[in-house]
Amino acid sequence: MVEPQPLSDPRVLRAIAHPVRTRILDELHASGPSRAADIAREMDIPANQASFHLRQLAKYGLVEEAPEEARDKRDRVWRASTAAGFSVNLSELAEAPGGRAAVEVFRSTKLAWLHQVVDRTFAMSRKEGRGVFSTSDHAIRLTDDEAHQLRQEIDDLVDSWADRTRGRDPERRTYLLVQMVQPYPDEPTGQDDTDA
Repeated sequence: MVEPQPLSDPRVLRAIAHPVRTRILDELHASGPSRAADIAREMDIPANQASFHLRQLAKYGLVEEAPEEARDKRDRVWRASTAAGFSVNLSELAEAPGGRAAVEVFRSTKLAWLHQVVDRTFAMSRKEGRGVFSTSDHAIRLTDDEAHQLRQEIDDLVDSWADRTRGRDPERRTYLLVQMVQPYPDEPTGQDDTDA
């Protein structure tokens, strides 16, 4: 099993805080090596915008060219620089020079994105639409070691699916799977005790 590469530079954290760049990285992990035109078509953005963001990601070592996939010397094909992705320790990054600001940008961007994802899942699950929209949550009793093991088993399962389905099959679309494993929050948030 390949472990994610730790991300330790706050400048890189800022680079991936941009939602278009995050999506490009997701597409490269889901589909494998791709041209800017492929990514632009998948994301419905201009090809020059996809190219710009790919160059920015390459500047920080997050993507690299895949010359063996190119048709000729002018053809630029890109791949994620690490197959297992990156791990981010926000506490450690906050201690680095410039880290606190980078962490806040990353955190606020990610939080806004996750709110959008959850809102869309709940809205689309009530409508007829193309694709599967579902959410589930489970409460289980675990030690911290067991929680780590569960998260790893889930990652391994998802990785096996990613390996089986990677590519540009026109029958497939990119799905987002959000996973959170954490101790149960002490108090429900967003509810006023006086309403009970």
